[in-house]
Amino acid sequence: MARAKTPRTNNSTSTRVITMPEVTSTSPVRKSATSSSPTPIDLEAQIRQRAYELYEERGCTPGNENDDWFQAEREVLARQQHHQSA
Repeated sequence: MARAKTPRTNNSTSTRVITMPEVTSTSPVRKSATSSSPTPIDLEAQIRQRAYELYEERGCTPGNENDDWFQAEREVLARQQHHQSA
């Protein structure tokens, strides 16, 4: 007599693991001054650097972070516009 078939249970759990890509801390590559349109990352890096310079010029006293950032932003953007028009 034939045996009755019973459904098999899969005891091995196949778990699919999704991993996120590894984040590396790399500094943005700066373009030369002859570049026609810098990327936003380049502008942000330039603004950040200038804001830090302004902070140092004030004697590293805290409390004027926004003023330093806005002044640096104005200077960097004006310099970029001047390079583009030249």
